[in-house]
Amino acid sequence: MVSLSFIVGIIGNIISMLVFASPIKTFWRVVKKKSTENFKGLPYITTLLSTSLWSFYGLLKPGGLLIVTVNGAGSVLQFIYVTLFIIYAPKDTKIKSIKLVAILNVGFLGLVIAVALLAIHGSIRLTVVGVLCAGLTLGMYASPMAAMRTVIKTKSVEYMPFSLSFFLFLNGGVWSVYSVLVKDYYIGVPNAIGFVLGSAQLVIYGLYKNKSTSAKSTERKEEEGSAHLVKKSIEMGDYEDKESSMKNRSLTKGRSLPNSKSSSVSRQQSFQKIVKTHSLTPSELHSSWPNENDVENGDDNNHR
Repeated sequence: MVSLSFIVGIIGNIISMLVFASPIKTFWRVVKKKSTENFKGLPYITTLLSTSLWSFYGLLKPGGLLIVTVNGAGSVLQFIYVTLFIIYAPKDTKIKSIKLVAILNVGFLGLVIAVALLAIHGSIRLTVVGVLCAGLTLGMYASPMAAMRTVIKTKSVEYMPFSLSFFLFLNGGVWSVYSVLVKDYYIGVPNAIGFVLGSAQLVIYGLYKNKSTSAKSTERKEEEGSAHLVKKSIEMGDYEDKESSMKNRSLTKGRSLPNSKSSSVSRQQSFQKIVKTHSLTPSELHSSWPNENDVENGDDNNHR
């Protein structure tokens, strides 16, 4: 018959996997924007150390299969998150994160495993590793405190994902129940504290969620108003350009029209010439024509 502790452990595995998978959306955003923005890398680095040590603890503990499975999968996911964070973090943050990974996830983890296997024996080994795991689990639950401070400071929940806070709350509660059933206080104490901290995160999220929404709507209205003003100014500029162009065309057209006074004088002179021509006698008309020699020589000065 399947024990109650095994059922609760399976539920704890499922919820823990949801906790470990909850940052996928966050890191999809990081990869898409190629920037870590204001996200913090410390929670993922400490969680990687925590899941690695819990995997080691599960291997040492008799009947610790459920501990190994969930934390082994969690270690793989956290390693991916930390790698992506280091790739897309700003230079200063990247250097600090690499140093932390080297110190905690390589140096400290390697030291604990080496000392536990070589220098400590029997039940004391499990106790030492269990205490360290409990302390790191507290660090995992407390690490979002930095995000909570950011929420309170900015009055925005943008950088505190709700799914992570919610599943940390559930995770702490389920593993607290499991620890009571199997009488493992190394699991129970940190998860009970994690349950309290998860509850606090949900309360803060509830308090500032509406403020974040109203701030975003106000910002959107300001952006729309600015866009409207820009559009109006562009339209006014286009109208002024068209009006100026029409005036220029009118002035140009006015200059190109013939002068009415000079035109009437020219018509009058032409009419007088015609009248004069008709009034001449044939001999006068003939004498008024230019001489052929003059035409050929191009000299018509005497006949003007």
